[in-house]
Amino acid sequence: MHDRADHMERLRETIRTGMIDETVAGVKDLIAMGYGAEAIMNQAMIPAMDEVGELFQKGEYYLPEMLVAGEAMKQGLANIRPLLVRDGSSFQGRVVLGTVLGDLHDIGKNIVAMAIEGAGFEVIDLGHDIPPEGFVQAILEHKPIAVGLSTLLTTTMGAMSDTIQAVARAGLREKVRIMIGGAAVQQDFASRIGADFYGPDSVSAMRYVRALLKEALRG
Repeated sequence: MHDRADHMERLRETIRTGMIDETVAGVKDLIAMGYGAEAIMNQAMIPAMDEVGELFQKGEYYLPEMLVAGEAMKQGLANIRPLLVRDGSSFQGRVVLGTVLGDLHDIGKNIVAMAIEGAGFEVIDLGHDIPPEGFVQAILEHKPIAVGLSTLLTTTMGAMSDTIQAVARAGLREKVRIMIGGAAVQQDFASRIGADFYGPDSVSAMRYVRALLKEALRG
């Protein structure tokens, strides 16, 4: 039993430090030892990314450290997903992300996508310059737990409101949570246009969707 605990701690450490090959090997070792996918995620992978998020928010980790940890997590997850499918697990949620119509900026959205993927979610990244109908179609097709709208520009903030209204007109507003973020956005704007959540950074967005999933599983 002690040996298994050591393997879990080693996996947490390889994810925290962004050691991709060692993370993949650690996941495979735990699977060979008989651990299920949810046990590996709950006992090692998610706690590791929680710690990475805390270090980032405290200023002890910077963006490069968070990105390499997220990539290690992503590669580890690739070896776990077949088990999740086999076991019929409902653990993973799905999140749709996109930069709104008129804005071609991707970097912030991509960082959020990596953080959310690193927490074990499937991310459907629509890209940039996405019209409201594109988000509506993605909700219908993918049935996500949340949709994230991003913009860097003050000139395209109105497209966020247009998108939320389009989702409501399609009768989907009660079926999905909408989160917004980007350099131009603040909490008062999010409240004014009826968004469910404003995330000032990728870690807060990741924690929000984690909380949503826990809520959905309880329900």
